[in-house]
Amino acid sequence: MAMRQTPLTCSGHTRPVVDLAFSGITPYGYFLISACKDGKPMLRQGDTGDWIGTFLGHKGAVWGATLNNEATKAATAAADFTAKVWDAVTGDEVLTLAHKHIVKSVNFTQDSSCLLTGGNDKIIRIYDLNKPEAEPQEITGHTSAIKKALWCKNDTQILSAADDKTVRLWDRNSTEVVKQLSFDMSVSSMEYIPDGEVLVITYGKTIAFYNALSLDMIKTVDAPASIHSASLHPDKDFFVAGGDDFKLYKFDYGTKEELESYKGHFGPVHCVRFSPDGELYASGSEDGTLRLWQTAVGKTYGLWKCVLPEELVSENSDTIYCTPAAPEIKA
Repeated sequence: MAMRQTPLTCSGHTRPVVDLAFSGITPYGYFLISACKDGKPMLRQGDTGDWIGTFLGHKGAVWGATLNNEATKAATAAADFTAKVWDAVTGDEVLTLAHKHIVKSVNFTQDSSCLLTGGNDKIIRIYDLNKPEAEPQEITGHTSAIKKALWCKNDTQILSAADDKTVRLWDRNSTEVVKQLSFDMSVSSMEYIPDGEVLVITYGKTIAFYNALSLDMIKTVDAPASIHSASLHPDKDFFVAGGDDFKLYKFDYGTKEELESYKGHFGPVHCVRFSPDGELYASGSEDGTLRLWQTAVGKTYGLWKCVLPEELVSENSDTIYCTPAAPEIKA
């Protein structure tokens, strides 16, 4: 008997969930932040999906959200022409960084001292959070709205993806383009894996993997549907992706074989990310929910419990199946 994937459903948002991010592993576990068009980003316990708090203050859709590694700070990017920095322990707003247009992306340096932003005004900005009144460093060159901007190579370089159908690698100090990739269509998402310097890019039905330092292609995989987001497992043995057909796909990274697919949402999947321990992956959707999925179905972890049902256990059967701790789990 095959074990059934039972995702945990995290409700609370009232509009599409468009971005999510995990913290690193802290002494208190790890955490998950979600960006939503309802303008109310939420913080959750990462392994259970339990709601911790909502960051209140934006006056428009929130397009991007991130946590620092220690989960002490959060940052959000919104349609109200601001990026905000928050105390992730108290929920208090720490800083509002005014922009000239919609902000789509926020990313902390490893030491949480600087914040990288990008958005519809086509400019990458670096804010020194220790000197909030100082003007940000600006990097120009993209000719359309920036979807994602990420620190890489120990915060000495920046990766950006924009609607001008390019991904660019910038040197932080010189602010010059080091390398550039051009595509036939807009890139829908980008994930950077520091361990091994891997860049995951999605466009159309394609999931592409590049070396983040050289931008040399490693491999591409074509999915059955248009893909909005993909995430590589920390051990790099498989990756997950989601998109237009409401499904989550899991592929073998080595062979590119599709291993599993699950329909778990009632709308397109906008974002998907593995947890820092690789035990689960989270997805956010047009349907307004986040869902948490087990990487290894049947393992006791978080709110999932593996049960040996009495009626299925006989002398010649060692079948186990995974059942949720409650008939339907809603975090």
